[in-house]
Amino acid sequence: MRNLRFLVLMFCLVPLTFAQELSGLMGNLTRPQDYTLKRVSSWDPTGGNVDSRKIPAGATLTVLDEPGPGVITHIWCTILSTERYHLKKLVLRMYWDDEATPSVETPIGDFFGQGLGEYFTYQSMPLAVGQVRALNSFFPMPFQRKARITVTNEGAVEVRCFFFNIDYRAYRTPLPADTLYFHAQYRQATPNHGWTNQWADDGDPYVNGKKNLSGEDNYVWLEAKGRGHYVGVTMSVLQNQDGWWGEGDDMFFVDGDQLPTINGTGSEDYFLGAWGFGDGPFSFEFFGAPVKNVGIAGSRSSVYRFHLDSPIPFTKSFRATIEHGHANHRSDNYFSVAYWYQSEPHAPFPALPPVDQRLPRIYLVGGPGNGGSGSAK
Repeated sequence: MRNLRFLVLMFCLVPLTFAQELSGLMGNLTRPQDYTLKRVSSWDPTGGNVDSRKIPAGATLTVLDEPGPGVITHIWCTILSTERYHLKKLVLRMYWDDEATPSVETPIGDFFGQGLGEYFTYQSMPLAVGQVRALNSFFPMPFQRKARITVTNEGAVEVRCFFFNIDYRAYRTPLPADTLYFHAQYRQATPNHGWTNQWADDGDPYVNGKKNLSGEDNYVWLEAKGRGHYVGVTMSVLQNQDGWWGEGDDMFFVDGDQLPTINGTGSEDYFLGAWGFGDGPFSFEFFGAPVKNVGIAGSRSSVYRFHLDSPIPFTKSFRATIEHGHANHRSDNYFSVAYWYQSEPHAPFPALPPVDQRLPRIYLVGGPGNGGSGSAK
């Protein structure tokens, strides 16, 4: 009975302690703070009400350029643009300590989980989108000497209004020497190349008999080198083929392992849903499928998973992947952003695809519901 009471007590205490350790929101309210809170925003310096900036086509707006040491705690922005898919055409970049290449490079919509170029609302702990078109990040982003954030308009139309507030803690003394830096990397496969299009449905024995133990041809969320930990991913899917886009196992390779260090059981399982995400969308602190439209070619889904309970650490290298369909038989379009922390320098990022290749559209790949001809390779 004593042991049972102890387990019950621990069960009750763990969520509170974890939340305090994770966010510092409640646990530190009774303690003196050693930082100065600052904000950089698009406010009107004349005292008027023109509290935004324009971004002409082809131009870059620097929204933050501040000395350290500090930690960005919140980013909010909202965009007024008449251009369709401006969420895919505006590129967000973040640089720490005068690095030559950005630690964050992604279309701005994808960074906030809007990977199909259209707005939807959802709530998670590190990212949220509120009414109306309010983009929020709560990822802590430390910097020792300098932080610089830019937004580049790669579209053809001027952004009429770009509103932003960026809150950060300015510290009087340097951050600990082993502080890890925030990173976010965009990737896409348009389309993923399935190994066959000769299947009738996702339960086809011809498909389900295929084996994939090594993760060959998996969709890659992230490849990193150095020391750090992976904290999650947002991903959007535009189906080129009918049926369920899932059945793909997540596979993580840590520090050079040739076989998966961690192996999952299916796409919706990794994103902490079940049975094809059921009847409707959902969003929670660490996981969700806030857009769920599955079944025929052209269907769209957006999902996310954050490992804030237990980030996946690596000391030399890390590769995060997921199958596209069982053993990679499907040829749908994936758009993703992986989020992680690591020491610098980071490995080179893949080149950001040109704007026209980032826009969501259906590709002719063959298979159920698709008019393409020839086998997908």
